Amino acid sequence: MTAAAETLRIATYNTELSRRGPGLLYGAILKGDAQVLAVQGIIAEVRPDILLLTGFDYDAGLVALQAFALGLADRGQVYPHLLALRPNTGMTTGLDMDGDGRLGGPGDAQGWGRFAGADGMAVLSRFPILTDEVRDFSAMLWRDLPGVTLPAFGVSDRVLAVQRLSTTGHWDVPVKSPGGVIHLLAFYATPPVFDGPEDRNGWRNQAEVGFWADYLAGKLPVAAADAAFVILGDANLDPADGAGRRGAMAALLAHPLVQDPQPRSAGGMAAATAGQGGDPGLDTADWPDPDDPVKPGPGNLRVDYVLPSVHFTVTGSGVFWPAPDAAGVALLGAGEAAASRHRLVWVDLVLR
Repeated sequence: MTAAAETLRIATYNTELSRRGPGLLYGAILKGDAQVLAVQGIIAEVRPDILLLTGFDYDAGLVALQAFALGLADRGQVYPHLLALRPNTGMTTGLDMDGDGRLGGPGDAQGWGRFAGADGMAVLSRFPILTDEVRDFSAMLWRDLPGVTLPAFGVSDRVLAVQRLSTTGHWDVPVKSPGGVIHLLAFYATPPVFDGPEDRNGWRNQAEVGFWADYLAGKLPVAAADAAFVILGDANLDPADGAGRRGAMAALLAHPLVQDPQPRSAGGMAAATAGQGGDPGLDTADWPDPDDPVKPGPGNLRVDYVLPSVHFTVTGSGVFWPAPDAAGVALLGAGEAAASRHRLVWVDLVLR
């Protein structure tokens, strides 16, 4: 097999490894926290070549990420190349962004977060990351997105004057794979809930998902490279079920430059939410059902995506969610040892 025909496994995983304060994730990794070990076990089982983590706390020295990568190396999954940029989550603004009459709360940050760097993103790669060519769009203001629709009420002009589009971040990360450079278009959008009738989070989520179409169309000050790309991350939006402006996700999936491999799992099919409109085999998050007597939730949804460009041939895909009686289901864990309510999503690709 030639280098150009080498198959790459690219994945995204919302690990839900964020902790309640800075440095706590690093401590949990060093102590062998049960959830950390469960997440690492799943990654080592799937063995992606390139992996985007979401829900992973950021620190300026990347000490938590480096410690996490060392734990993976102990399991035989070595990632010599790491990248994490400061997210908007927890970034203070000095304003009452959420309109609750108080300052300094997690909802007053650029993206909801208890501390600067909470719930960030990180890239782990077997192949070199071209760090000097990384583009970080996280400082772009929401109101500056071309043709954007902003909430009609409930959000002040003062807030919109400083409100960034990205809840966590929008990154273009070039990776030098054996077959050529590919661009990881990484993001982690706000949930389109937890607001009021103004639907601030719904409109913002729609804009975050729609950002990539504008980028690919050359509508932003910096145009996308004419090269292979993979859009990946947690969109917090299902095209068929749950809250949010679902048409934004449907439009991205139907983009002429984007392929939807529709990664599936037997576990998702087995755990289907009653009455859902979408295919439960495509779901990537295991949330409580709406009729749950203890803590009602949105039900299982497809919110995590790996969407390659048409420059690739897709040779395989999946969601790590084994059927209840299948080998590997124990890796998902339970209780404090549960890895995450989200499932790792992977796609195997050959660059044409």
